[in-house]
Amino acid sequence: MTGQPTDGTSRRVSTSDDIEVGTYLEIAQADRTTGVNPPVDIKTKAIIIIDFGAQYSRLIARRVRESNTYCEIIPYDAGSEILNEQDVIGVILSGGPNSVYEDDAPMAPAWVFDAGVPILGICYGMQLIAHQLGGKVESVTQREYGHTVIHKDGQDNVLFEGLDSEIPVWMSHGDRIEELPPGFRSLAYSENSPIAVMGNEEGTYFGIQFHPEVVHTPQGSEILRNFVFGVCHGAGDWTPVNFVSDAVDQIREQVGDGKVICALSGGVDSTVVAALIQRAIGDRLTCIFVDNGLMRRGEADRVQNVFASQLGVNLIFVDGTERFLAALKGVTDPEVKRKAIGEEFIKVFEEVANDIGEVDYLAQGTLYPDVIESISADSSASHTIKTHHNVGGLPERMNLKLVEPLRYMFKDEVRKAGIELGLTSQSVNRQPFPGPGLAIRIMGEVTYEKLEILRAVDWIVIDEVKADGLYERLWQSFAVLTNTRTVGVMGDQRTYQYVVAIRAVTSDDAMTADWARLPYDTLARISNRIVNEVPEVNRVVLDITSKPPGTIEWE
Repeated sequence: MTGQPTDGTSRRVSTSDDIEVGTYLEIAQADRTTGVNPPVDIKTKAIIIIDFGAQYSRLIARRVRESNTYCEIIPYDAGSEILNEQDVIGVILSGGPNSVYEDDAPMAPAWVFDAGVPILGICYGMQLIAHQLGGKVESVTQREYGHTVIHKDGQDNVLFEGLDSEIPVWMSHGDRIEELPPGFRSLAYSENSPIAVMGNEEGTYFGIQFHPEVVHTPQGSEILRNFVFGVCHGAGDWTPVNFVSDAVDQIREQVGDGKVICALSGGVDSTVVAALIQRAIGDRLTCIFVDNGLMRRGEADRVQNVFASQLGVNLIFVDGTERFLAALKGVTDPEVKRKAIGEEFIKVFEEVANDIGEVDYLAQGTLYPDVIESISADSSASHTIKTHHNVGGLPERMNLKLVEPLRYMFKDEVRKAGIELGLTSQSVNRQPFPGPGLAIRIMGEVTYEKLEILRAVDWIVIDEVKADGLYERLWQSFAVLTNTRTVGVMGDQRTYQYVVAIRAVTSDDAMTADWARLPYDTLARISNRIVNEVPEVNRVVLDITSKPPGTIEWE
């Protein structure tokens, strides 16, 4: 194993075109109301999901987006500002772990009922509608969990348009509605819930006791679509074509005559951001690529080639290998690693921004899952999982405003936008790579030697996954260098070397993920190559944990 370079540069070899690097800024957390990146006054027709701590709120958002309709998730105690920011055409009240009759139970804000838009309450949300509008909700001894069949009450309603009279659903509740609020009627019942679905006489407020967002409710997507289109009269115009057009208009309006620097990584998120901003403001965009020494083999060369030569953007390259490794010296906690890397990036960007001169905005590839996981809604049941790259505000001394055109997009939507922008399949279908790079795939302290070991192992994993045509079928596939050594036998000699773990998952948007059932032959080749080609490793294990309970990255 070679030692760390002493000349301040990093040694690189060639790599394939479609291995992704990360976006790296780890900056202080802030929510959407801080004013760091104020919304542009171009309103979008939107469904608002009010979160009461439900484990399925993100799935509701996914299902609504699948109907080509924009939506946002906000906490239950949010103010009515969203009504001014978007053209709200409907509100969905999510489920939640509380009982509405408890003293400290979260309530739906009054502005929701005063907004004059349709409302759909799901599980706890349904009980809130009943409770807050004069009905009665009580605990029952015979709870309802899992598969259930609901039966229509015989009256036609738009929510069940096109559905059978008996509908299999997924229930998860211990309370039920005993008395309807004034002006409501029962629309469906189950064996244990006399009022499994309710609606008001005007056909604008609905409550359903089951979860339409989960796959265990087979016709759940149809029910949500009926609400979006039949009740809220959505246009279904949240498409890649319209997103690109609207995003370009918003960037032009926000930036004006200003100049933008883009935190470039080479991954799909920052690539789409760069393409959008370049289309909006042309050469007033400057992309900055920082080699932090924590990337995959040969990645810095690939990024420079793609962005400077193929896309023609203004690109500044900064080799910061030594300073990032120095910042990580002695650091073992993964969250501290993230923050240390983020702080160093801020310093680098400050220096580059000063060199460039007058710069007004910093562009980042923040996605909606980053926002959801990183920003904890204090009054809801949500918790911060980890500090994500991109999410938050900038140090005041930097004096830059944020441009985040993808902030409310899911990854698959970003890929579609990339295709609409004319990006290549290799650019838009790269697997995600963590912002802090290999630092969080190395357990314990990060050293140059460990980085070289993991780079070699990672190369083998990706090479074999691609060779079997699995790369684009997986959300992520990678290796983790553990801080554990085990005894092995190689060439009749005792070895005491590192254990590496293989992680491969399938997902639509990283909100949930399942471990990928890789073919045994693929796993066998990966393991055999690693122990033969990387002398510092003598054992390979497979991670078969889903998300939840685990996260995709180990950290």
